[in-house]
Amino acid sequence: MVLGAIVSFVVALLVGGVGIYVSGRLVAGVDDYSHAVVTALLGAVAWAIGSLIPVIGSVVALVAWVWVIKWRYPGGWKDAAIMGLVAWAATLLVIAVLNGVLDLNIGAFGISGV
Repeated sequence: MVLGAIVSFVVALLVGGVGIYVSGRLVAGVDDYSHAVVTALLGAVAWAIGSLIPVIGSVVALVAWVWVIKWRYPGGWKDAAIMGLVAWAATLLVIAVLNGVLDLNIGAFGISGV
């Protein structure tokens, strides 16, 4: 049971990393998948901490997640927000393909709202 949870976490993190990798490459010109996976992990932690705040937690979590992208990639807030949107869309596409074609029933870790 623990091994299954670990495998699920790793796969979800790698899928989240794909979304951030795609957005990093398209928006910031950064071609580094390991950098994207670490960003996904840090973004997930920022999201989790931010979402603990009552009433406005979702907004704080989203801003914290975009801030992590801004901190890890070149550009300002606008570029980070665009990267977040592209990462979200790319991750949804990857999940749709993996779950639809291969029937894996997986999610993503490190991408807000996925």
